[in-house]
Amino acid sequence: MSQPGPVVVIADDEHPALTRDLTESRLFPLVETSWSDAAEAVSRVRPSCVIVCGPYDRIALQTLSTTVASLQPYVPLIAVDPAGDLPLEALPFRSERNIAGRFKARLNAALRVRTLHATVLRRLQSAQLSRFQLPEGDPLSDSTVLLVGRGGSFPALSVALGERMGIVGALSIEAAASHLNTRAVDGIVIGDGFSPRVIDAFLMVLSEDARFRNLPVIQTAGSVAHVKYDLPNLESVHGPLESLVSHALPLIRQSALEARLNRALQSLDAGGILDPRTGLLTQAAFLRDLADAIDHALADSSGLSVALFTLATQSDRSRFDAARIMGRLTRRMDFATLRDDGSIIVVFSGTDVRDARMIGRRISSVLRQTGVSDKPNGKLSNDVAITSVLPGDDSSTIISRLRQQDQRAAS
Repeated sequence: MSQPGPVVVIADDEHPALTRDLTESRLFPLVETSWSDAAEAVSRVRPSCVIVCGPYDRIALQTLSTTVASLQPYVPLIAVDPAGDLPLEALPFRSERNIAGRFKARLNAALRVRTLHATVLRRLQSAQLSRFQLPEGDPLSDSTVLLVGRGGSFPALSVALGERMGIVGALSIEAAASHLNTRAVDGIVIGDGFSPRVIDAFLMVLSEDARFRNLPVIQTAGSVAHVKYDLPNLESVHGPLESLVSHALPLIRQSALEARLNRALQSLDAGGILDPRTGLLTQAAFLRDLADAIDHALADSSGLSVALFTLATQSDRSRFDAARIMGRLTRRMDFATLRDDGSIIVVFSGTDVRDARMIGRRISSVLRQTGVSDKPNGKLSNDVAITSVLPGDDSSTIISRLRQQDQRAAS
């Protein structure tokens, strides 16, 4: 796998085992430097990745992470066997036997995110989309993690992680599997309460499914044989709760960045008609498609129903999360948008109002059970109003009728 830039390794030891193995593999061009020359090396060689080995000063690592975070496209910073808290930009990697094989998989996974970011930036420059903007802000604020556990650590983990990201809780492996099949997550945290055999089976299933293989999986109870699973972002983190969260956040943040970039690329591929925050149609594109769908339905006397989902939340995180779930639940022939007021409108093509009500109730139930609430592990309450196209309708009359239904239901 050729890289556009070398990998900078910062270590005061002359020949760390990790860099020796990577050098012998000849897969990655390496530039080794000490902490005293780290800033100059990063500035001079424009690295594709920065690796920190051995002891480090926390202030120096924070300064380095700030410098690396300013580089474009994304440059992963990996801290091998970190001690203490980590900056959000520094990805932890705990060494064990077969360190080179595990580390190369971790490095490749991180470099794929860099390649994705470079692709988005290149496509953005060539696209004739004056109003297109990449989502701003820390990807972590937009992330969702699946927390699996049923032991004493579950409530504390839920609160600690819920302060930084959306939480979807699962008290059993079966519930976790159901959530993974229904919605997208940016990471999985496995707490205590499960036997080693159950954890082994769960990790094996994750490693065998391409949808979940690159997800960060943070295992907090006991120990696992990392080399057994094809999970490049699997980490076992133990110790105080603060340390565990500090080591989990960077991996989850990188995964959320990857998801954000994938949505942006899909939006660019679609000519900017998809909202890069949600993957649904932009409001302008939705209104155009709704007008066309109404005209065709009236001309062909075919069914067309429209649903308005009103979410009981003021959180952008919950609204964006619900919109992304909606995109996974609707059929290819259906289309939807997230409105400025936080509600979601969905058009069900070729569907009469009775079938649309049944579909709407099912979607509402899924949103309530799997959507991110304002409170950790809370339910995302929502109401749904449904109407079908009538002679003489246009987009404004249908939306007005949905609003009236919603207001009557609320009163």
